[in-house]
Amino acid sequence: MYRLILGFVSILGFSAMILSAQTSPAKAEIASLEDSTKEMVEGKADAPVTVIEYASLSCPHCANFHLNIYPEIKKNYVDTGKVRLIYRDFPLGTPAMAAAMISRCAGSQRYFGMIEVFFSSQKQWGRAQNPIDALKKTARFGGMSGQDVDACLKNQALLDHIQGGAQEAQLEHEINSTPSFLIGKQKISGALPYEDFKDLLDKALEKAK
Repeated sequence: MYRLILGFVSILGFSAMILSAQTSPAKAEIASLEDSTKEMVEGKADAPVTVIEYASLSCPHCANFHLNIYPEIKKNYVDTGKVRLIYRDFPLGTPAMAAAMISRCAGSQRYFGMIEVFFSSQKQWGRAQNPIDALKKTARFGGMSGQDVDACLKNQALLDHIQGGAQEAQLEHEINSTPSFLIGKQKISGALPYEDFKDLLDKALEKAK
């Protein structure tokens, strides 16, 4: 479980990182601000139980959850209409913020595929000397070019949206570590084993009847 220690990414530090990347005058094809800032959801709107996840793409515990635990939850609860998952960005560090922005710029239809790509390659881009270049290489697997990434990372409105959401999570729900989950009014910290999640979801479903 990753805890928030130094606060959110400073805009000045993030801007410096963006400027270090090569830019191109070509027009990039990225999602609209409306699409990239919408709630990222998997599952049916009328599912009886909603789970809200707060995660950072740089967090290894979040990666473990999405790569090894969530597939079973998705198969048994989300795809069957029992649970709806809302994924919310809580980036810890500048590379995580950049990865979150790139994932959202891929658009709502490709978003969950993109975060899976970033979680799968977390060790490579997370430890790179030039994180932006490493993120660009990773983003290609999700169909985004270097030009797309450059245009995305210049989007101040998107940056503000992600930072605002994370700050709201801190203030309203006292989220200070990743991954954190809200199941109804219950807050869970850490990537619990599947059986523990199953028990929590079954209890929430029983209560929702």
